[in-house]
Amino acid sequence: MNIFEKCESNVRSYCRNFPTIFHRAKGSIVYDESGQEYIDFFAGAGALNYGHNHDYIKNQIISYLNADGISHGLDMYTSAKEKFLSKFNETVLTAKQLDYRIQFCGPTGTNAVEAALKLARKVKNNPGIFSFMGAYHGMTLGSLAITANKGIKAGTIGTLNNVTFMPYPYGFMESFDTIKYIDSVLNDVNSGIEKPAAIIFETVQAEGGVIVAPIEWMQRLRKLCDEHDILLICDDIQVGCGRTGAFFSFERAGIVPDMVILSKSISGYGLPMSLLLIKPELDIWEPGEHNGTFRGNQLAFIGATAALEYRESSSLELDVKEKELFLKEFLNQEIAAISENIIIRGIGMIWGIDVQNFGGKNFSKSITSRCFELGLIVETAGRNNTVIKILPPLVIDIFTLQKGCLILKQAFKDCLQN
Repeated sequence: MNIFEKCESNVRSYCRNFPTIFHRAKGSIVYDESGQEYIDFFAGAGALNYGHNHDYIKNQIISYLNADGISHGLDMYTSAKEKFLSKFNETVLTAKQLDYRIQFCGPTGTNAVEAALKLARKVKNNPGIFSFMGAYHGMTLGSLAITANKGIKAGTIGTLNNVTFMPYPYGFMESFDTIKYIDSVLNDVNSGIEKPAAIIFETVQAEGGVIVAPIEWMQRLRKLCDEHDILLICDDIQVGCGRTGAFFSFERAGIVPDMVILSKSISGYGLPMSLLLIKPELDIWEPGEHNGTFRGNQLAFIGATAALEYRESSSLELDVKEKELFLKEFLNQEIAAISENIIIRGIGMIWGIDVQNFGGKNFSKSITSRCFELGLIVETAGRNNTVIKILPPLVIDIFTLQKGCLILKQAFKDCLQN
């Protein structure tokens, strides 16, 4: 691996936690060059909900390539885009009685976050944004401004403005009514905080440590935004596209955000793609006012269409619920039982094992390192990286899911003995 150390920037991170050269992958298994196999509980940080090299999606992409389909099209009309728009409108928006315009942004999630912030400020003629403590929204300047983690914001001196962080219902903040607090701030002429153009939130703070927002809290947040004429933006980048069960993670609360941000698994194949869904009355962009060279990733359109077709023909949503029950039972009975100081949180197929009160970040790191030695790829998240985040592909078979969980249990046993 000398070539990586010699040529690649110090900013590289995941490779430091998984020190091998990966070669190929299929479904929920990744193989390194020596042939060693690893169960994937990481899924490209949520970009591989349909697993690695999903046969149906792969074959659709290969067929398109073999036919010399357009590979790059900016925002021009193409058959690949037409098919995706038709399928997304039919199987997602119309089926769920949602009325959104679809904006194709640059290739990654943070591009769509930037578009959402820019449009919200334009609509309301107001620079202010409310975000939440524990939030993560991306690595470009606008997205970092609304991200709470101080560590990754260290190099952005003087550039992150017009953002106020509100309490998210977690830890001490669960001990009081956070929605009432926000309401009081907005109503108090002496609060020192101006009304924002928008409030951006995650229904599950994934990088924040798998913090699941209560349904009532989300419903009251929607009502608060309506009462104060504030736009509500849902960042569904990591926990959308079926991760929590339904296609959108906010569906369980029965709310409709004003804007929705999608990326990661929307392409179905790990190809770069991001979308901003906008209520029609908010779509006040001038042509070309927000653009990007790679907002027309045609292969991503093909993959995304195939992923939606696969969802139609499979029982994926039901499968996720069944696997959710297994994960919940296993983690509570086999892992939480180790100590009352271990906290389990999660929904659908995103779960966190919080060991902040049981060894902290050194212990969580030792667990994930031991998992890797035993053939399981799993990462940490949350404050000080004390949460072991379980994020397997949605299509993982139950046998492999069980095997991965048993490796996790073995890692806890081994680390506690040392």
